[in-house]
Amino acid sequence: MTYCVGMVVDKGLVMMSDTRTNSGVDNISVFSKMFTWRVPGERIISVMTAGNLATTQAVISQLEERAKAPEDRSNSLLKSPTMFQIASEIGKLLRETIRETQENNGVRGKGRFTASIILAGQIDGMEPRLFMIYPEGNFIEASYDTPFFQIGETKYGRPIILRGYDRGMSFEDAVKLLMVSFDSTLKANLSVGLPLDLMVIGRDAFEPTHERRISQSDAYFQSISSSWGDALKSAFHSLPDYSFEQD
Repeated sequence: MTYCVGMVVDKGLVMMSDTRTNSGVDNISVFSKMFTWRVPGERIISVMTAGNLATTQAVISQLEERAKAPEDRSNSLLKSPTMFQIASEIGKLLRETIRETQENNGVRGKGRFTASIILAGQIDGMEPRLFMIYPEGNFIEASYDTPFFQIGETKYGRPIILRGYDRGMSFEDAVKLLMVSFDSTLKANLSVGLPLDLMVIGRDAFEPTHERRISQSDAYFQSISSSWGDALKSAFHSLPDYSFEQD
């Protein structure tokens, strides 16, 4: 399992993903689930993946090949004129990869080779955009009503984001909110694990404004984890007491 979040704020885009991949409690590995391509001053494109590892790696490998395509190739990842068209191309690629993998393994219908993708980025002259791409190849775009997307193990960290999100928040507060969301998920599900990959993309920057890997020894993340736990206990004890003798 995995956990990835992409978020839109007024200042740009914030993304975070875990790196744990496991096929049993005794077979745990670390694989990056965040991948980025850029053309300085013109565009930046980032994707996060969740689902079957072989499927997602196949999709990423093909995207890498498209990004390296010759100038006369129209299907290059870095040549599409809009983020919408990039989302459409990645959706088609994901759908075909899943179909081919299922056929090669004798699987019919929806099986264990499915995957989902969050696509984020900006092209010069356009707004930063965020998409959720489903295994079937269709996708939706973030909006004011739906300003963030999650893939993977979403249920534990979602309530934190719903309560704390504000579109006008600073990048620093957005990162702090995601760290709390991930900490809650890590505490509840062993299939999501450190290290975490973080990327912040400022509006019209076309390169990462901030980028880092958060390890188990990261002092700030440890502080967030312990402080959030203490704050929850304090908030719980501040609630009105329940009585068996209420009117």
